[in-house]
Amino acid sequence: MLKIENLTAEIDGKTILNGLSLEVAAGEIHAIMGPNGAGKSTLSYVLGGRPGYEVTGGSVTFRGQDLLDMEPHERAAAGLFLGFQYPVEIPGVSNVQFLREALNAQRKGRGEEPLSGGEFLKVAKEKAALLKLDMDMLKRNVNVGFSGGEKKRAEMVQMGILDPAFAVLDETDSGLDIDALRVVGDGINAIMRDSGKGVLLITHYQRLLDVVKPDKVSILSKGRIVKTGGPDLALRLENEGYDAVMAEPA
Repeated sequence: MLKIENLTAEIDGKTILNGLSLEVAAGEIHAIMGPNGAGKSTLSYVLGGRPGYEVTGGSVTFRGQDLLDMEPHERAAAGLFLGFQYPVEIPGVSNVQFLREALNAQRKGRGEEPLSGGEFLKVAKEKAALLKLDMDMLKRNVNVGFSGGEKKRAEMVQMGILDPAFAVLDETDSGLDIDALRVVGDGINAIMRDSGKGVLLITHYQRLLDVVKPDKVSILSKGRIVKTGGPDLALRLENEGYDAVMAEPA
């Protein structure tokens, strides 16, 4: 579903991704772990098409298309979702308004009919229930006055409503307490797992992977993938640390 080959990218003239290669199949949850500064967030921004991140080499194929040749809104319409480490606030715009416009814009890009107000609210209520988010929260301005956990739950509701084929989730567990982590993790499972969809799950900690169990785990270091294994690799990182695991021969 997603194939990255020898990807290099820089920001402000500094190379961050340095020959990164990675493949995520349909129906697979692939966790990316790595020390600070390894390039994890840069990878998510490059895949999402964030301005300022310049791709200097390599290729990214998404569902048979050249992802790097697409504008950010085209990537979204093609089925790519990017979850931010720090979801932004949008004063003056309600979640309901924002999400209905976003969904219908994507449907238009795919040549589909827009949802009516009633049709949209039915979908929104269903997805909000998965994340135990009261519909009154969706009537408020996007993320304004939300706690860290509420922002992440609202973002997962957004993912559920947009129904992407592939999600790149950048440290979705950041700022979550134990209960919120379980709710968000269960939401990811309900929306993305066992549906032929793919997930690239960027995280520092095993605690999220206890809920959203990955099929594969890769270590990203100095802008490239240095080791890939099964779920046990994340457990080893938790117990032994990056230096010890990465020091082993390939």
